[in-house]
Amino acid sequence: MSTLVLGLLAGGVTGLALGALGGGGSVLAVPALMYLLGFTPAEAATASLVVVAVTSATALAAHARERTVRWRAGGLFAAAGLMPAAVGGAVSGRLSPGLLTGAFAVIAALAALRMLRPSASVRHDDVPVRAGRVVRAGAGLGAVTGVLGVGGGFLAVPALVNVVGLRMRSAVGTSLLVITVNSLVALAARSGSAVSLDWTTVGPFAAAAILGAWDGKRLAAKVSGGTLQRIFAYVLLAVAVFMLADAVV
Repeated sequence: MSTLVLGLLAGGVTGLALGALGGGGSVLAVPALMYLLGFTPAEAATASLVVVAVTSATALAAHARERTVRWRAGGLFAAAGLMPAAVGGAVSGRLSPGLLTGAFAVIAALAALRMLRPSASVRHDDVPVRAGRVVRAGAGLGAVTGVLGVGGGFLAVPALVNVVGLRMRSAVGTSLLVITVNSLVALAARSGSAVSLDWTTVGPFAAAAILGAWDGKRLAAKVSGGTLQRIFAYVLLAVAVFMLADAVV
């Protein structure tokens, strides 16, 4: 099968997960780029940032029209992650492939476990909003995005709900702002690295992801969100185990 066809298929599946699940779907991009398209871990992380930035910005525009983006809260949360995202993006290309793969496997497993516990995204009104917690959460998300090339929606949404105090619908829309900003900052930090991308592969992958996200939204309207999350979580756990074994061996 040609690289172009593989890129389109992988991008479509990634976009489908993004559209159907919101946060967490972009975690598929890195393993797809590595194991289907032959990218190194550093190249896959950089290419994933391109895909995440484009798809998140597209979805952000749609949520902004629906007025579900809290710009001030999202801006403050994103600001806390600017420096960690930049530093993470700069150092990622200098880390060993095995370390990057192993770290990504751990993050993928955490994403899967969080999806198996949907109550993690339920707001608790008795949890006070503290500036220190917001800064730590934003910084942690920025670092994860910068180093590993994942959007971190599976971390951003519950943080915006329980730390910043947003309702679920607003948290989903606002997380797209945070993810877009972090991804662009991490990409800028990587601009001077030695990692180069095959745009003839990355371009179709990103385009297919955007189109797939629209199909994912329609799928989410027909199938129970809990069912979709459980299926995706088990698939992601399997991917995480495979990647961890690959990193160890």
